[in-house]
Amino acid sequence: MKVNFAVIGTNMITDRFIKAAKKTEEFCLKGVYSRSMERALEYGGKYGAQLFFDNLEDLAVCSQIDAVYVASPNCCHAKQSIRMMEAHKHVLCEKPVASNVREFHAMEDAALKNQVIFMEAMRNVYTPGFRAVKENLYKLGKIRRATLQYCQYSSRYDNFKKGIIENAFKPELSNGALMDIGSYCVHFMAALFGKPESIQSCSLKLSNGADGAGTILAQYRGMQAELIYSKITDSRLSSQIQGEEGSMVIQEVSNPRKAVIYSRRGEQEVLEISSIDTDMTYEIREFLRLIQEKQYDHPYLRNSRLEMEIIDQVRRQQGIIFPADREEL
Repeated sequence: MKVNFAVIGTNMITDRFIKAAKKTEEFCLKGVYSRSMERALEYGGKYGAQLFFDNLEDLAVCSQIDAVYVASPNCCHAKQSIRMMEAHKHVLCEKPVASNVREFHAMEDAALKNQVIFMEAMRNVYTPGFRAVKENLYKLGKIRRATLQYCQYSSRYDNFKKGIIENAFKPELSNGALMDIGSYCVHFMAALFGKPESIQSCSLKLSNGADGAGTILAQYRGMQAELIYSKITDSRLSSQIQGEEGSMVIQEVSNPRKAVIYSRRGEQEVLEISSIDTDMTYEIREFLRLIQEKQYDHPYLRNSRLEMEIIDQVRRQQGIIFPADREEL
């Protein structure tokens, strides 16, 4: 069954999405939206799109579009996704899925009310690597600590230091290190361990109020998780999950392609992780499967809901406020 997609957003992440999606038989790029018709035509022409929009309402009412990939700035995710779902279109929305949990609830309600698939494109948790991590946790015995980190110096930070503030460091667009990079760690933790009993956090603020880096300590019954994220420094260390019988070292939280278990007996086990596609292909395949099986109330919604609840709590602790927190949907 072919699914006709439109994309909202004509950026690098959309390029990656389209190239990954074309590895599936069901995907068909039908339309492109941009605020500028000239840009929509230019971008869509590269990928063979047939329909072009510079008005979101025209896209919403277009009967030739089945699903929409939303890759606009974070502050636009909720309103755009909800309008598409109200028009009975499935929505795959880039991470982080919303500015706050209030927006997420409205998006989830729209999906269930209109019987469409709504899923966050949190690519790391749909990969074979994440599945291998989850399926082999029992080998560690009782889990006591998880240290998940994603620290990557952003090329946009060089421009920031020159006074050129790009989207990645604009709180007015619901962005910053927590939303951009920290969300990978938060969602990974939520998908593996669920909701923590409590959290503590701290962050490093930049001159415009955006957070450049941060740390979250999450307390679970019998275990702790520490999340370390940054857009202003690099890290050379892997992530790790520690249990009473052994530890698992995970190469990358954002794309877990390699994981090794070290037992207390001195044994090593390299987990077999088949990865024949780009990491985004897996999320697209899962999205298409949910459409085919009409699983509107799917379990991935819970993980995204927990992610937004945790992020909201961290932002409250750190005084990170977005315009979207005050706006009505």
